[in-house]
Amino acid sequence: MLARLTAAAVIGVDAVPVSVEVDVSSGGLPGVTMVGLPDATVRESRDRVRTAIRNSGLPFPGSRITVSLAPTDLKKVGAAFDLPIALGILAASGALPVRDRPAFTIVGGLSLDGGIPAMHGLLPIAVAARRGSRAGLIFPEQNLYEAGIVEGLPLHPVRSLSEAVAKLASGSPQPVEAPARRPPADAEWADDLADVRGQAVGRRALEIAAAGAHHLLLSGPPGAGKTMLARRLPSLLPSLGFDEALTITTIHSVAGLLRPGEGLLTLRPFRAPHHTCSDVALVGGGGVPRPGELSLAHSGVLFLDELPEFSRRVLESLRQPLEQGVVHIARANRTLILPARVTLVGAMNPCPCGYLGDIRNRCKCPASVVERYQRRLSGPLRDRFDLTVHVQAVAWAELRDDHPEESSAAVKVRVVAARTRQLDRQGTLNAQLDGRRLRTICQLANPKADAIIKRAVDKLNLSARAVTRVLRVARTIADLALCETVEAEHVAEALQFRTGDK
Repeated sequence: MLARLTAAAVIGVDAVPVSVEVDVSSGGLPGVTMVGLPDATVRESRDRVRTAIRNSGLPFPGSRITVSLAPTDLKKVGAAFDLPIALGILAASGALPVRDRPAFTIVGGLSLDGGIPAMHGLLPIAVAARRGSRAGLIFPEQNLYEAGIVEGLPLHPVRSLSEAVAKLASGSPQPVEAPARRPPADAEWADDLADVRGQAVGRRALEIAAAGAHHLLLSGPPGAGKTMLARRLPSLLPSLGFDEALTITTIHSVAGLLRPGEGLLTLRPFRAPHHTCSDVALVGGGGVPRPGELSLAHSGVLFLDELPEFSRRVLESLRQPLEQGVVHIARANRTLILPARVTLVGAMNPCPCGYLGDIRNRCKCPASVVERYQRRLSGPLRDRFDLTVHVQAVAWAELRDDHPEESSAAVKVRVVAARTRQLDRQGTLNAQLDGRRLRTICQLANPKADAIIKRAVDKLNLSARAVTRVLRVARTIADLALCETVEAEHVAEALQFRTGDK
């Protein structure tokens, strides 16, 4: 007898339907054969499924069982096929009255006692199920809040194999209501810009970076406040819209970072990987492609502390994703695209000892050592940073000053207003302007502004990419000042943030 059910496989941050066909035949030796490119975890499901069925008090057929997972050219990974395979075996053997249930999408692993634990990557499966499953989704109950994010999808959470069998045997099971979206425990970042004393230039750079989504490089001695500034950038960014939050939650779901019972993520991500991470860990990929730190920071901030300590290969792997806002992972049979639109913040010491240019400590590094240290960042990678700031240590008198500094909430109002102007004018943020739109929107009508750019190109030997980034930053500064045109003072300020790496 043949039974056919529908499961799903996660590919990158998307899901595709997988047809699970099970044939139970009286001919041949008893055993379970799996075809359709199953990985080791899926092949091991033979033992998990057999034990779970028996421990649930259900009969396991002593016949030859063939399980086919289609499409056959797609590698099947993970334990989420356990439940549909078990239900298919029971249906094909006659223990489950219904043998053909293509309207449901069924996913979930199995414990040896028949329980169904929480799984990773359910959210993209739920999105795919809404498009293709009329009857809805059968899934682990612990993932209810995650599945409830997708509106219009009939939900059928189950805790055990026996409960799933009962639900299918009932003919027309009633879906449960999606749980109410729980308000986040803390919808605002705890790190506030009001905690930062001094650092006027650093605060201004953060505001410009937030307003135009510009990449920022912070250089300065140890303890000057580079990390403190970087951690406060997310507090200046606008609140997430639903589509952005759904994409972020999907990425974290696939990566296994959603806790059981956690629903839609409402805070912009802040990721700070260690400098020993590999290029795959940072950008994504692997034998079974998974999102890296770059995608986990999508719509948020990626902070790379001790930037020169990252390997050259890791840093160079960032160049193309930073320009395109996506990561392309090519494999023999398919190419995956992972979202990776981030604001990159790098932090570094100016030299190995960290005190080059410091007014209170003397640098002891030879010039050749300093040059070799700074060359760890290639010219093309430095060009990706729109803003470069040298952060000086704050004097004790400023640290103990009780005068209140401007809060993140106050700066955020200006950032949101500037971003709204950009989106209304060109449909994207200024950091993404290029080509004809850049020439039109960042046009320098003021001859004085044009003269400043020309002198800067000659004196600083700016590349075409560097000039482009200066114009983008100047446009953002103009938006913060509520100016329709880019004036000379906007260009001059943008150039101040470009000369820090010269």
